[in-house]
This record gives sequence, C-alpha cells and structure tokens, in this order.
Amino acid sequence: MYTPDGGRFSAVNFPLVTYIFFAYKIAGNQAHFLLPQLPGWVSQERYDIEARAEGNRTKGEMRLMMRSLLADRFKFAFHTETREVPVLALVLAKPGKTGPQLIPQSADTPCQTIVLPLPAWNTAPVCDAILGLPPSIPGRSRLGGRDVTIASMGDMLSQRVDPGRPIIDATGLQGKFDFAIEFVPQSKAESDPDGPQFEQALRDQLGLKMESRRSSMSMIIVDHIERLSGN
Repeated sequence: MYTPDGGRFSAVNFPLVTYIFFAYKIAGNQAHFLLPQLPGWVSQERYDIEARAEGNRTKGEMRLMMRSLLADRFKFAFHTETREVPVLALVLAKPGKTGPQLIPQSADTPCQTIVLPLPAWNTAPVCDAILGLPPSIPGRSRLGGRDVTIASMGDMLSQRVDPGRPIIDATGLQGKFDFAIEFVPQSKAESDPDGPQFEQALRDQLGLKMESRRSSMSMIIVDHIERLSGN
C-alpha cells in the first residue's frame, strides 16, 4: 500500500524484488514466472530508499520513477512474451450461484476505505485490496478483499496459496466483489484435521472451484540485472 506524502518515498529494509514488484505492479501470476529468473541476491539483499519528488506524487507516478531507478542503479531490463502455460481456472461450482462469502458490489455505490483496529477486521479495510485477516482459529489462513475483481482474487490466491500454477478467472462474473476465505494451510493440516482445506473452502465459502486448463499468458522475461555498485 502507498499513501501520497508530499512527494516523499520512504522504504526501509526491503529486498530488491519488492521494489521490482512495486514498480511494475507484479502480483501472484507474474511472480510465478519472474522469481525463478532472478538471482538469489535479489530476494535476499535488502535496501533502504529515501527520496523526494516535486509535488504530491501519485502511486502510479512513484511506480514510474521506481522503474527509472531500477534501470539506472541496477541495470534492470526485460521484455515480455506471450506463452501457453498450464493454469488453474476459477469457475462456478454451481451454475449461476456464488458462495455466501463472495458478495457482488454495486457499481453505483463507491467503495469507502474504513479504519478499524486489527481485531475488528471482518473484511479488508482498504478498497481494491486483498489482505490477510485475523483467522477465527489460530493457525488458519484468512484472506479478504473489498471491491476487487475475480481476476485480482485469483492472482492473489496463486501467490498466497501457491498451487504450483497460475490461477485465472473463467467464472464469467462481471464487476467487483467483497470476499473472505478461511482455510487450513497445507503445512498445518495435521494439527487442524477438521478445518477446511483450500479447495473445500473455495467451494463452500466462495462457491468456486478450480479446473486444470491451458491458457496464453503474457510474462516478463528478464534480460539483465546487476548488483548495486555504489550508493
């Protein structure tokens, strides 16, 4: 998340890969393609950035300036290619019916960001965002979004759940939704045997399921990146 602050950009102790993701608005599916191409130090070595631009710059403008910084200081260069790859397609588990925790939003009612203390979160407090939420039972994962598309939800789930393939939207559902999903991570399955696994939660809570398919996807191909030579 980024809040305009009079042109000031401040980030402390983040790996370079985080700045790349910010600059190019990279989320789950693109991350699957990009991360294996990057050398280990891009995710391990950490950097601080303190900078100021004229005016109260928007998030989009800060992304563009970050791209210039990456090209200048790290010689980051890439191109894009479209390839056919195996994917998991989100579809409705029952035709014409969504689950109880997937709620369509009216285009006539603008989303309002809300400010709540963390324990009070029942859904993400930020519009057009998907965040981790406090689970009902310790050890489970709970994720929620407000005013998001199904495509954005699939993109996020591919990163947070990591099923091994990109997750795409094939539901045919239009518009934006609020949602929340809670499930037992695979690593905690033995300690919470009665809790819902991800695919069960997807079906019962959101009314969705995943189908194996192949799809053409645009992906970033890294041409060059270098370590920072000096400050």
